[in-house]
Amino acid sequence: MLNRRALLAMPVLAGVFAGAIPPAWALPRRTLTFPRDAGAHPDTATEWWYLTGYANVTGVQAALGFQVTFFRSRVDTTQAMQSRLAARQLLFAHAAVTDVRGKKLWHDQRIARWSGEPAGRNPADTASASLQDTSVVLRDWSLRRTGADLQALIPATDFSMDLTFKATQPVLLQGVEGLSRKGPEDKQVSYYYSMPQLQVSGSIAIQGERKALESGSVAWLDHEWSQEVLHPQAVGWDWIGINLFDGSALTAFQLRDKEGRALWDGGSFRSGGAGGSGTRYVFSRGEVLFRPQRTWRSAMSKASYPVEWIVRTPADFYTIRAMVDNQELDSRQSTGSIYWEGLCEAWDSKQQLVGRGYLEMTGYAAALKI
Repeated sequence: MLNRRALLAMPVLAGVFAGAIPPAWALPRRTLTFPRDAGAHPDTATEWWYLTGYANVTGVQAALGFQVTFFRSRVDTTQAMQSRLAARQLLFAHAAVTDVRGKKLWHDQRIARWSGEPAGRNPADTASASLQDTSVVLRDWSLRRTGADLQALIPATDFSMDLTFKATQPVLLQGVEGLSRKGPEDKQVSYYYSMPQLQVSGSIAIQGERKALESGSVAWLDHEWSQEVLHPQAVGWDWIGINLFDGSALTAFQLRDKEGRALWDGGSFRSGGAGGSGTRYVFSRGEVLFRPQRTWRSAMSKASYPVEWIVRTPADFYTIRAMVDNQELDSRQSTGSIYWEGLCEAWDSKQQLVGRGYLEMTGYAAALKI
């Protein structure tokens, strides 16, 4: 859920029943509408669009992992300024490619100001986000709706992505119909939806060598916006978003305190019915348990990350294994944090490989400050 980076957030649970929502929550329960809610919400403090995926590529035995994230952060102290140079919003972007066979992570990041005006209206802007539909631009990086599909264009320093994402299932509303709980206090909530099982086409280039994506490439989109991210006792979180081979979608997370104990946990599971018509189940507090099995120590940050977990959920017990140990990201030039985020595999309780997705771990190099 907020996954990710110093503006990150993690998928978080709301409750299963509408009656469980206290009237004092900072964000009111409402019906998310599309395409409007696929666009930006600059009246809220924090927002991000988060794409992760597994790419089968032509001529390569081992696949690639990829991640593209755009963040928006509202700057409250500049909202009343009249100058067109006022940075009312900051936009950040992260992108990464995991070369599984080469066991290497390629990473890049961007940061720019946005006045909050529509794209093209303010010549001082180097970034913008549409309020009508998904269209986030940060200099030469972009994520836009093109017809019914999403397109990401990421010309990074040592790699590039030109990817198109086609929905194969309906939107998956997290929490209580899109209002997602993120901590033990009522105000720690967000609006949050996912688009699992996205069909991916296009290409990824690494150091000028272009690799076309083959069929079977699949991605996951999270879009989340909120007024408050973390409980003050939370130092970080562990999160997974898994596309299961049978069409199901699994989200699970825990927020940790400084002792490593679960301060909050949650997630959801939607079974793989035809066209995403399966049953959705929202996990209640205490139904998710992360148990580390193996750790990897970073030479750069000296942090130790659990790169293999057993994750207990109401759907099943899953073994989550990183496909490359070193998928640590240094985003101190943009969001100010060091965290681990990368491609992983999911094995069920029968030790059968049942899916792939992304694992994110924050707060191991240092407590996350949001």
